[in-house]
Amino acid sequence: MLINFFYTLKRAKVPVSIRELLDLLGAMEQNLAFGSIDHFYLLARTCMIKDEKYYDRFDRAFGAYFKNLENIERAIEALIPEDWLRREFEKHFTQEEKKKIDSLGGLEKLIEEFKKRLEEQQKRHQGGNKWIGTNGTSPYGHGGYNPEGIRIGGPGGKSRAVKVWEKRQYRNLDDSVEIGTRNIKVALRGLRKFAREGTADQLDLANTIRSTARNAGLLDIKMVSERHNAVKVLIFFDVGGSMEPYVRLCEELFSAAKTEFKYLEYFYFHNCLYDYVWKNNHRRHNERIATYDILNKYSSDYKVIFVGDASMSPYEITSSGGSIEYYNEEAGSVWMRRMTDAYEKLIWINPIDEGYWQYMPSTFILKDLVNKNMFPLTLCGLEQGMSSLSR
Repeated sequence: MLINFFYTLKRAKVPVSIRELLDLLGAMEQNLAFGSIDHFYLLARTCMIKDEKYYDRFDRAFGAYFKNLENIERAIEALIPEDWLRREFEKHFTQEEKKKIDSLGGLEKLIEEFKKRLEEQQKRHQGGNKWIGTNGTSPYGHGGYNPEGIRIGGPGGKSRAVKVWEKRQYRNLDDSVEIGTRNIKVALRGLRKFAREGTADQLDLANTIRSTARNAGLLDIKMVSERHNAVKVLIFFDVGGSMEPYVRLCEELFSAAKTEFKYLEYFYFHNCLYDYVWKNNHRRHNERIATYDILNKYSSDYKVIFVGDASMSPYEITSSGGSIEYYNEEAGSVWMRRMTDAYEKLIWINPIDEGYWQYMPSTFILKDLVNKNMFPLTLCGLEQGMSSLSR
């Protein structure tokens, strides 16, 4: 039964493997989810999903495969060993009910008939007198009446998981949808290298326990400095002109980067890198920073990220005097090569849909200048970019 669920996840493009399926089956054998839709949903998601961005796809696949609560409960019951099922039935019976069961052929007969109906029943039933269902006179189910029946399911808050997958509260984590600051933060976390720096102001619990034990039980408190992402990043944002439609997206990226990276320096440029950049876009013409100063100031262990649409006339990259704002003595391509020579880890993030890159000659030129390390400004593209910077 779970094999078909596994293939449903595969068809929904959820990256699951046999390993995850075996983990779920093992957890079911240990009775970690019995008779509860909430428990099974959470257990399945825990075992099958390793990246939270796939939660929404999982919810959609789960909802498509398990179309109603009763079907899921029957599927779970069918996986439970008979002796476990017997104990569950017995603990709900009074002495009077047990006598009635004996008169009908005993508990074995009741369990045998129950399992038979599990195998035969193909859909949810309501108001009947035979199948496992609700609001009827069947011996198996809830919400109806049968003096010698067994209650299966019923009230108890079981629909919470249904609400979860129907709400699809994780859909904004999917890498195929519009990204936001929170999702960008998740993608940027691929570029991590933690180190402890600064004042020792946090309790080091493990070391405190060890030190106290060595000190014959006399408390010996150990402190440690906070862990920070030690990666150092330079970000260059293309501003103005064709980048105007992407201002909001770049703001979200900038906000997320400031949160994720302790050592972050940012600069602005227009279209292509030339001999000057700036920090304040409103004073870009009289508060410029020489690109040479950046090359000399920031060490080669910095990770460099350019963010721009790479859309311009090719001569703006290949020719001296190509800048549309002032006369640059050296071509933009010369400055880009100086950057790639100085910083081994350098990528370009492009907000334009990757399908349009092939129609833009300037995009091809810049992609070559950054050694093919150009990625789209999507969650998937950011993850690929962070992976490239981490190698």
